[in-house]
Amino acid sequence: MTIYEIILIGIALSMDAFAVCIAGSMVYTNMTGARKLSMPVAFGLFQGLMPILGYYLGSLFSSFIQQWSGPISLIILGIIGINMIREGLSDDDEAAETKKMTFTVLIVQAIATSIDAFAVGVSFAASGADIWFSSPIIAVTTFVLSIIAVFLGVKAGEKLGSKAEILGGIILVVIGIKALF
Repeated sequence: MTIYEIILIGIALSMDAFAVCIAGSMVYTNMTGARKLSMPVAFGLFQGLMPILGYYLGSLFSSFIQQWSGPISLIILGIIGINMIREGLSDDDEAAETKKMTFTVLIVQAIATSIDAFAVGVSFAASGADIWFSSPIIAVTTFVLSIIAVFLGVKAGEKLGSKAEILGGIILVVIGIKALF
């Protein structure tokens, strides 16, 4: 497998993380620079680790992951997205100003968007691909795209104002539904 093929796989795997980073940075407008950076780091880390797990544990869990990854992603992202929509529709301006992305939400989102990377790791094992060459490329690709997404999300959040939370929630729900197919 060439580096270009691995980068394309990394881009494909990054699309959910990209969308979630946009949604999160639109909604959590009071994030510090470190907290903004934590999103690309978490998404890149999990997108890089999951193929390794899939590569080595794939024979044990591959059928479960393939069967349940869509519903699991839908449940996780759906709950977070519906909560964001609900909060966006409420008139509680004070709560909107103090809204912070917690470590738990960040990790749950990173796991939910990287489940498909586990399946890619299984396929890498089946094809004999070099996981120690591929996985860091996937991680860096996700990291870079997530940084771009955070920047775009911050700009969109500035323009959308209070509607950003509703749009962010809708994006997460749509990503969850997409995971089913």
